[in-house]
Amino acid sequence: MEMWYIFVAVPLVGALIHFFIRKERTKNRLIEVLLLWFLGFGIGVGSIFSGLAQVFSPEMVAQSVGWPNTPFLREVGFANISYGILGLISIKYRSFWAPTIIAYAVFMWGAAIGHIYNINQTGNLAAGNAGAVLYLDILMPIVFILLLLAYHKTKDVADTK
Repeated sequence: MEMWYIFVAVPLVGALIHFFIRKERTKNRLIEVLLLWFLGFGIGVGSIFSGLAQVFSPEMVAQSVGWPNTPFLREVGFANISYGILGLISIKYRSFWAPTIIAYAVFMWGAAIGHIYNINQTGNLAAGNAGAVLYLDILMPIVFILLLLAYHKTKDVADTK
């Protein structure tokens, strides 16, 4: 499951292309486009992809994480699919942005705590348990929260002009 970079690189590149093709090139528009792409593709498509892998190929996912394959992995898969659906809905409805980011952050930070605990207890440095995946579990929610705060701040400033 070393495809995590697709769900970071594609939204970033897609957002930049989207931004430069359009005529409106304000700071607020850049942040909005980044949020749209990261929510829709990063969380939306990425979480659905991860969730489907956990539901239909839990043994592969368990192997990449270095954990035993248990029925609980399928349940986590359905949680991922739910965040993915929220991310896709966020493309159309801005009112879904904050709830999607909050739910995603709680899930990812909880997963990060689990990975760190597992690393400390067992020394498990499998690709799906440590390294880039762990860092992204921690950093991506922070990026989304900061983008959302910046969007509202720049939007409020633009609305007062």
